[in-house]
Amino acid sequence: MTFTDTDRSAAAPRVRIPVAPAVPSGGRLRPLGLDEVRITGGHWADRQRVNATATLAHIEHWLEREGWLPNFDLAAAGGLPEGRRGREFSDSEVYKYLEAVAWQLGHGDDPELEARFRRTVARVAAAQEADGYLDTNFGRPGQGARWSDLEWGHELYCAGHLFQAAVARERTRPGADDGLLGVATRVADLVCDVFGPDGIPSVCGHAEVETALVELGRVTGERRYIEQARLFVERRGTGVLRDIEWGRSYYQDDIPVREAEVLRGHAVRANYLASGAADVADETGDAGLADALRRQWANTASRRTYITGGQGSHHQDEAFGDDFELPSDRAYSETCAGIASVQFSWRMLLADGDAAYADLLERTLYNVVATSPSADGTAFYYANTLHRRTPGEAADPDVVSPRAEASLRAPWFEVSCCPPNVARTLASLDAYLATAASGDGTDALQLHQYAPARIRTVLGNGQEVALTVATAYPAEGRIAVTIEDDAVEPWTLQLRVPAWASGATVTVYGETQEVAPGYADVRRAFRAGDVVLLDLPVDPHFVRADPRIDAVRGSLAVERGPVVYALESVDLPAGWDGVDDAVLDSGVPPRDAGGRVLVRLAHRVSGDGPWPYVTAPAGSSTEPADVALVPYNEWAERGPSTMRVWIPES
Repeated sequence: MTFTDTDRSAAAPRVRIPVAPAVPSGGRLRPLGLDEVRITGGHWADRQRVNATATLAHIEHWLEREGWLPNFDLAAAGGLPEGRRGREFSDSEVYKYLEAVAWQLGHGDDPELEARFRRTVARVAAAQEADGYLDTNFGRPGQGARWSDLEWGHELYCAGHLFQAAVARERTRPGADDGLLGVATRVADLVCDVFGPDGIPSVCGHAEVETALVELGRVTGERRYIEQARLFVERRGTGVLRDIEWGRSYYQDDIPVREAEVLRGHAVRANYLASGAADVADETGDAGLADALRRQWANTASRRTYITGGQGSHHQDEAFGDDFELPSDRAYSETCAGIASVQFSWRMLLADGDAAYADLLERTLYNVVATSPSADGTAFYYANTLHRRTPGEAADPDVVSPRAEASLRAPWFEVSCCPPNVARTLASLDAYLATAASGDGTDALQLHQYAPARIRTVLGNGQEVALTVATAYPAEGRIAVTIEDDAVEPWTLQLRVPAWASGATVTVYGETQEVAPGYADVRRAFRAGDVVLLDLPVDPHFVRADPRIDAVRGSLAVERGPVVYALESVDLPAGWDGVDDAVLDSGVPPRDAGGRVLVRLAHRVSGDGPWPYVTAPAGSSTEPADVALVPYNEWAERGPSTMRVWIPES
């Protein structure tokens, strides 16, 4: 549906580089960065406030306390390897922290945070060796040789996160004199020398450096970095890494990227690789590679993704399962995999402009990324199960938890990749809300994610546009977009209509039209004060799984807008045993009662015999009761509980 108005003369085009994590050279859409979009309220503003005021300091405290930041001091002083602490990839958590701080500083001046950033950069820079090498776990007497363990060593992975920190700093504070960009480019130059066409013909066991090299190439103009990323993508899948017990698919070295049909193996690695390949396809114009990634994204979304947007159903190897192997109680759904999936979906959205990418990105943000951190921003989920059978125990706020073993959110992990990954994502989230059409002469602006926001940018035809977004989404479905300036000529506002939003409407000047999922186009020579209303139906509703997902056959889930809901034991009536003894009356639709979502449940009789298989189904022992569900991203905020997303029908 398109509202149109007459054309007027255009202004001269202007060029600006977005202050954003991904800035492709091509593609249909151009991201709007932190200097163009600012989240001003609502759910995500609350998350960003907590991230800035609590999470960043929390992360810095644990990096210091666990020795991962002091490792750089030891390296500079010649104290390695005896005093080194943390896993082989602990350097990367320092770099992700720096990236998060850099994006946060992009929101405005903060002298105290700036000073902390510079102090950390100085400690990192002091550990860099004369030829540019920088890693606290390899290369010194008593340590493994450089590049001697590409399968597990994570040297290139750590370098990639260093590059992304430098990119964030250069985009938020161009020309800063802290030295971080110089540190990163010296490492990148060394990587190109060592792994270039005439160097080591291999890759890192944990993909990540690929997308980082491309972004570093974009920010510096050094095409050599982009070519090195292309080499890494082309080598992947040709058997350059040693085989392991889980097979080369674990690190995507079993099939060349352009031949794969679906993401497989370790879910974080797979999504990071796909993101890097998407960047390479953009920079090189490789249509075949881009087609392969579209196919992999579509097959992964339709066969290997949980209702939450989470990915990864194997705990043992943190990996994807087979198609439709999505058990709720064994869902791994690592937070970092969700963040990597967001990065992949975002790059595909920029390339193609298809709303399906934005739909999955939104689902993953609300139900994985937002679920990991506690409300106070100082405890996190590493894995995100969809079904917890036992209440578990609260984590000690002063004790490091084993990876993914915390039954409630934990302050820190032995493998603590998720907290700084969440922090950098939230700090840069403004850059995922809106885009403009790419290319000179274009005149369209797209809103992909909905939050109270201010947006001001210059379209491809040179026209300045400014608007504000007011909404209580996703609690309410109305999004009001107010135009702030008179337009020189008509331009197009494109509003995403999610796939679940059947019956959505757009209203302009009192004219209301129903719009289909995808993008609703509103084209006018807008005047200051014009308001465009998008109304999305966010009533709670049941969702059924594809029958090929055996683990949840005969069960229903509840969604409200993009938010998945869960049944938590603390909300059950007194005397009920737990969530596994509740059955759902699917004949009574879920309903909203003062902002709470209620469903009709009965208490199922549990068998206590010596054999768990019977010839007749168990009955109900209580009168049905209306029970409140909780947004999945808020579960376990009230203490230990049992929980399930998929509830069996009676």
